[in-house]
Amino acid sequence: MSLYSEYLKEIEVRKNELGLHPKPIDSAELLSEIIAQIKDTGNAEREASLNFFIYNTLPGTTPAAGVKAKFLKDIVTGAETVAEITPEFALELLSHMKGGPSVEALLDIALSDDANNAAAGEVLKSQVFLYEADTSRLADAFKAGNAIAKDILESYAKAEFFTKLDDIPEKIKVITYIAAEGDISTDLLSPGNQSHSRADRELHGLCMISPEAQQEIKKMGEENPDAKIMLIAEKGTMGVGSSRMSGVNNVALWAGEKTSPYIPFVNNRPVVAGTNGIAPIFLTTVGVTGGIGLDLKNWVQKKDENGNIVRDANGDPVLEEAYSVKTGTVLTIDTKAKKLLDSEGNVLVDVSSAFTPQKVEFMKAGGSYAVTFGKKIQTFAAETLGIEAPVVYASSKEISHEGQGLTAVEKIFNRNAVGVKSKTPLHAGSDVRVKVNIVGSQDTTGPMTCQELESMAAATISPSVDGAFQSGCHTASVWDNKAKANTPKLMAFMNAFGVITARDPKGVYHSMTDVIHKVLNDITVDDRAIIIGGDSHTRMSKGVAFGADSGTVAIALATGEAAMPIPESVKVTFKGQMKPHMDFRDIVHATQAQMLKQFNGENVFQGRVIEVQIGTLLADQAFTFTDWTAEMKAKASICISTDETLIKSLELAKSRIQIMINKGMDNEAGMLQKLIGLADKRIAEVKSGEAPALAPDDNAKYYAEVVVDLDAIDEPMIADPDVNNEDVSKRYTHDVIRPASYYDGRKVDLGFVGSCMVHKGDMQIIAAMLRNLEKNGPITFKAPLVVAPPTYNIVDELKAEGDWDILAKYAGFIFDDAHPKEAARTKYENQLYLERPGCNLCMGNQEKAEAGDTVLATSTRLFQGRVVEDSAEKKGESLLGSTPMVVLSTILGRFPTLEEYKAAVEGINLTSFAPPSKDLARPAIPLKAV
Repeated sequence: MSLYSEYLKEIEVRKNELGLHPKPIDSAELLSEIIAQIKDTGNAEREASLNFFIYNTLPGTTPAAGVKAKFLKDIVTGAETVAEITPEFALELLSHMKGGPSVEALLDIALSDDANNAAAGEVLKSQVFLYEADTSRLADAFKAGNAIAKDILESYAKAEFFTKLDDIPEKIKVITYIAAEGDISTDLLSPGNQSHSRADRELHGLCMISPEAQQEIKKMGEENPDAKIMLIAEKGTMGVGSSRMSGVNNVALWAGEKTSPYIPFVNNRPVVAGTNGIAPIFLTTVGVTGGIGLDLKNWVQKKDENGNIVRDANGDPVLEEAYSVKTGTVLTIDTKAKKLLDSEGNVLVDVSSAFTPQKVEFMKAGGSYAVTFGKKIQTFAAETLGIEAPVVYASSKEISHEGQGLTAVEKIFNRNAVGVKSKTPLHAGSDVRVKVNIVGSQDTTGPMTCQELESMAAATISPSVDGAFQSGCHTASVWDNKAKANTPKLMAFMNAFGVITARDPKGVYHSMTDVIHKVLNDITVDDRAIIIGGDSHTRMSKGVAFGADSGTVAIALATGEAAMPIPESVKVTFKGQMKPHMDFRDIVHATQAQMLKQFNGENVFQGRVIEVQIGTLLADQAFTFTDWTAEMKAKASICISTDETLIKSLELAKSRIQIMINKGMDNEAGMLQKLIGLADKRIAEVKSGEAPALAPDDNAKYYAEVVVDLDAIDEPMIADPDVNNEDVSKRYTHDVIRPASYYDGRKVDLGFVGSCMVHKGDMQIIAAMLRNLEKNGPITFKAPLVVAPPTYNIVDELKAEGDWDILAKYAGFIFDDAHPKEAARTKYENQLYLERPGCNLCMGNQEKAEAGDTVLATSTRLFQGRVVEDSAEKKGESLLGSTPMVVLSTILGRFPTLEEYKAAVEGINLTSFAPPSKDLARPAIPLKAV
């Protein structure tokens, strides 16, 4: 049977079973058959083949794009003749293919003596996805006196690919659609349990919100063709939680604009909004698509006649509506005045933060990629021509305050800044390009990152990236048909691209499912590094890390750069002494609770960098804090460390990297070995005093300062989704932090210890608790306990040190890599499950608790339906706590009393913390740039 016949069968299945259009083509072999049928003028499938070729073939560097570009080139040059595709139309189709083989074909024509060379040159003037091989050809042709090459370069130097685009409309009419009340997790827009379909954009679009919502949005769009549908998080923040390009893609698919008539199911320019704005990661993703993200401020804190905040019975501020955005409300965005207007033209709120010069450029260009590449092409062209590039793009915002010191994040950005003109250090608010040192891609967004790389015609990793890793942790728990179909393909692509991969396409080393954040934490070997990762929990305890969408990850891999404003910072220090029965996880939760109390319910962490002085903790342990900052809605976090602790953390990182090398994971470029060299260099700098551990200046300026009182933390602290709160907007926010005594013996249906919030010490705590408790007789579990170690090396170390033995003694299930689970568990026995390293229950895309369960977990996720779904009888709830609290609760089948808890952990060295004896800020010294 031919590939084309198989494709037709697949089309019928998609149409009849799912109501979908034909899947876009990325196969070179299939497209070759289609082209053969186009050439055969008598072929019965010729008309259909033409439509598939023109409208349903993926662009960029896909195998199919290479075949399509060659055939179009042959049509332009006259080597092939197709009545329906004239040379002019062939050039138009090449112009929409976005780069890679299409640019190569255009250059072949433009730099030849072909009759259409000038026309091809005109098309090239609109292209921005050029790489070194392309720019080198242009430069060589220009030096050889080629007039068309000179013409193209002159156009590039003027950035006509940008200046000739239409400006954004001065007035944009929108119709509101409230997607949900409260914070909207990206799980609502792109559920984790549908991650397998993200690369199939039309299919994945069916999972957004609900089928009913999709049809309502579609109907509103059809009834209001002159308006855009604006999706809103009422009384909440839009796009919290995981960083998902797929979430924005889905919004754009239902409520955006078609990017090109020749690129299937790729839309852009959506409009989203939230009462409390847009989550930082999600806002970056909106920029990738050239969309608009608004901070509505339509609910405000109510105040009494004396100006005091009015509070409800729980002590939370009462909100009152400033203006209505109920579904169906007609509003206007005035992009020139930067105001949101009602139907009568009255100003409702200032939205200038959504229309900075840089964001407007993204909107005009249809996305941030075109701006990023455009700037590089303009610089190249001007340098090749020997002229100064005219100022076309908005100047980088460079803010410098004389006499003001630098925060830690300001120091990192200044050190890594690219193309800065200022002679003095830059402060928060400056908009800069920065070198990215470490990049991480995870396996449920990885297929989309591959698509993004293909669409921007990238073929290999930027040589300026120090380290990059592709994980397999998000699909670790179940090796089902979806994982078997997606994961090997993903690993092969990334491995060939130059990324260290968890799975070896050649089968030389054992497949790893280590949690990506732990691996990135290990391969970050400089506390001044910038890390970009495809997950909101990319929050390293060395350097500063930003969770990002799959597209931003692709940009970082392809260019070694990222562009963003220098964020404001919040300083967090500690006073008092941590009690011996407390675990550091309790301190993390208490930090959030105390911050909200100190600032009258205002989350001063949101959208800012938390600079936390936990410098006595090794990177593994400190990660528990930095990781949780995603749930604090912070943009990032930086651990301020002492010199001694930093050196120990770097030595630990070196040992972990060496393990990866010993397993055979290094690539031909020797990326891992080079990281060890960088670690040695950093250690030498710290030891010699040449460059001590990163620390802020003592005269740095912070948005706020939070002091956490350790003496006030006397019992375990639980993060609660508060599922029964009468105010829907206050459920599932991560902001409800309660002492364990609040739960007073409440039943626990399942416990989970695992994912990125735990480290080797947590596994040792479980072993120590089992030894403690078995002194009183045999241990029986009254609720299931699922344990997923973060990495394989932790399992190996536990086995070597003996702690794995007691875990295995009480385990009713132990993972077996030779025979991994092929189906997700739906029922649990009251026993210990030792699961494969990876994310497991935290992801919600494979394993889940039973519907309606009360789960107590070390996870970070308490979103509705993530770890546990609701049943008909009861709401599922994912309560978050420390490892010892989770373990004891599953043995008892309920929350313990404080006395029971203290007895169970007596004599155990929990993850403890003693704050630095003094403020780690230092007197300002001149900054050394890269």
